[in-house]
This record gives sequence, structure tokens and C-alpha cells, in this order.
Amino acid sequence: MTVRQWRRPTAFAWALTAFGVAAFCALGVWQIDRAAQKRRLFAAFANAANAPLLDFAQARAAAQDAQRYPHLQVAGHYLPDRGYWLDEQFSGDRIGVHAIGVFAIEGQPDLLLVDRGWVGWDHMPQTMPVVPALPRGENALTGLYAPFPGGGLRLGGNPLPGQAQWPKLTLYLDAGAIAADLGHAVLPRMLLLNPEPGSGFVRSWKPQVFPPERHIGYAFTWFCFAAVAIAILVVTHWIKVEK
Repeated sequence: MTVRQWRRPTAFAWALTAFGVAAFCALGVWQIDRAAQKRRLFAAFANAANAPLLDFAQARAAAQDAQRYPHLQVAGHYLPDRGYWLDEQFSGDRIGVHAIGVFAIEGQPDLLLVDRGWVGWDHMPQTMPVVPALPRGENALTGLYAPFPGGGLRLGGNPLPGQAQWPKLTLYLDAGAIAADLGHAVLPRMLLLNPEPGSGFVRSWKPQVFPPERHIGYAFTWFCFAAVAIAILVVTHWIKVEK
């Protein structure tokens, strides 16, 4: 008759299992903590648009905290012959571009990139995005003073110098690359303009980071690995013996 019998694991097996379970659980707890941080970040981002307006000096000081998105108001003018289209951007299931203006703040030496919002573009041959014209003259802008967005393929180096026509098309925004292309220093953050009815743009902003749900999924995976480590120990030591 065959029965199952517990075979005492070696010290090495116990140690390996304990190490694996501890490591996997620690990673799971870390991901849960990251999800909590992202929830606070998304809440701060959502509340920022309703916060009091700050001038540039106040916003720059507040931006020392990487998780703050100051609600900024600045005066100045757009550079009419400069700008960028941030390509491969989605609004729902539609693809298009974000129109990026270059703005000179009154009394400030560095230029400010301004995300005017999203417009659709189906990338059909011989077509270009249809973007509302830049406002002329002096303007007062309000929006969120936010970090540059991440993402975008960077294969083949910086494509901006090879384009002669403005606005230039790009798959990513990098402060250093933009500064080199403009031949002028740019600020380390950009302005995400407040929604404005009739502007012709979609302005639905959110932090350019993984959502909290992604971290919860990662945490579940790590905890599953911990359970698998325990299951392996049990299965390999709960052996069949002949009676």
C-alpha cells in the first residue's frame, strides 16, 4: 500500500524557502505601498486644478516637491515660429498629437514649454495635424506646472535637428534635447493648460506614471510567488512511501 509521509526538509530547504517567502512578501508589501503613494499622487493632481493660483516664483518653490503640481499663472508671449507636436498620443481610443507651444515668461530668462492639449490626427499620407493657431501678443496662461512626460521610443537619437519645418514632430519631450534644439534654456517643468471650452483641444490631464491598480497587480503576483515557494516545499517533502 502506498501512503504519503512527511520527509523532514533539510536546513538548506528551510532556509531557501524562508528567504524566498520573505523576499516575495517584502516585494508585495512594497508594491502595496507604491499603490498608496500613487493614490495620493493622483489625488494631489486632481485637486491641483482647484487650488489657488500661484505666481512663477511660488510655483517654482512648490515644485521642489516632486509630487506637487502647482496651479500656475504666468504672463508673457508665445514664440510664433517655434513649437512641437508630441506624436503617438491617445485620447480614449483615438490617436493624435499634443500641441506644445514655446512660451517666454515676462521677466524670466528660461523658456516654458506649454502643452496646449490634444488634437486628433489619423496619420494619413500627405496630411498634418489641424491645430488651432497660437494666440498672438501678450497672454496670461493658467495651468498645472508639471514634470515632462515620460515614454516614447528614442531609437536613432534626437530627430529634432534634422527637421527644418516648425512645428517639429517628436515622440518624446526631453528638456535637454529641446533646449539644444531651440538654442535656449528651458524650464525643467512644463505647463498643462487649464481646460477651456471652445479651445479646440482635449485637455484631460493625469500623472505620467503607472496607475495604482498596476502596483496592486504586481503585489498580487509577488504574494503568489510566496505561496508557490511554500507549495514547492510541501510537494517535494510530502512523499509517497510503500507500507
